[in-house]
Amino acid sequence: MKRFIALLVAGLASIQFAYAAVNLNTASQAELETVKGIGPAKAKAIIDHRSKNGPFKSVDDLKEIKGFGDKVVNKMRPELTVAGVAEKSPAALRK
Repeated sequence: MKRFIALLVAGLASIQFAYAAVNLNTASQAELETVKGIGPAKAKAIIDHRSKNGPFKSVDDLKEIKGFGDKVVNKMRPELTVAGVAEKSPAALRK
């Protein structure tokens, strides 16, 4: 019985992770590739864009990358997030 409960808990935990949104600002290439519609080339383009331009402020920023149009971004939106992006304070912007 304990074994069954442990398996059930493990199964439910894995389902939770399967439905968690992928963070564009922290995801590895492998994590990005778990999103339907993002293959190795697009995942690399996302990481390259992030490296050159800093963190994504919204999922819509993907449209700045070749291959990501309105339809593609809207389809992927439920699976993606940019949670945890720190906004610059007004004092930091004046410097």
